Amino acid sequence: MAAQSSTVFHYLDIGRMGRGEVVNLFLKDAGIEYQDIRYSYPGETWQNTSDELKRRGLTRTGKLPAVEYNGHVLNQHIPTLRYLARDLGRYDGETSWEKYVVDAVSDIYIDWRFKWVANLGNSTDEYKNDTAPQYYDVLAQYYAESGGPYLLGDKITYADFAVYQSIDNDQRTGTLPTKLPDTILKFRETFEQRPNIAEYIKNNFPKA
Repeated sequence: MAAQSSTVFHYLDIGRMGRGEVVNLFLKDAGIEYQDIRYSYPGETWQNTSDELKRRGLTRTGKLPAVEYNGHVLNQHIPTLRYLARDLGRYDGETSWEKYVVDAVSDIYIDWRFKWVANLGNSTDEYKNDTAPQYYDVLAQYYAESGGPYLLGDKITYADFAVYQSIDNDQRTGTLPTKLPDTILKFRETFEQRPNIAEYIKNNFPKA
């Protein structure tokens, strides 16, 4: 499918953190050309910016990310990924069972993210010692069933982008378990070797 030059991605200027980066990685990997607009956060001007985005019809909740795509405005990062996957005809399961697995893991990620956000800046022992390890152990069971490296074996899906982001964000907040299941380590390594992802990380977040 030809790149969509009219696509516009709106998100917070917070680097690789947060749910918007899941969508950003997806757009990069899919080869969709887009305008990347970032907004200062946190800060005294954010509330005014949020209100303006609502007035412009770019978000109903006042939150981001938002993606302008083919005449539509997409909000909520997981539904946005589902829509893009369906529109592109890839990044999703092919059978009803595969679609169920992708949706199920996406829901597990959403549950994780709720708890991760609640622990930002003040991670509890419960999150670090119980919540996070249990989350990756559950994911490992799903990835092991397909043989990996991706959730559906050698076929990447939109859920893989969310899972990768959870690993990356836990690492950045110091809450990633010291020992990850082998299937999750294999997935992370393979994901970061995808050409567009590898180039993006190298150019924007080089290792010290």
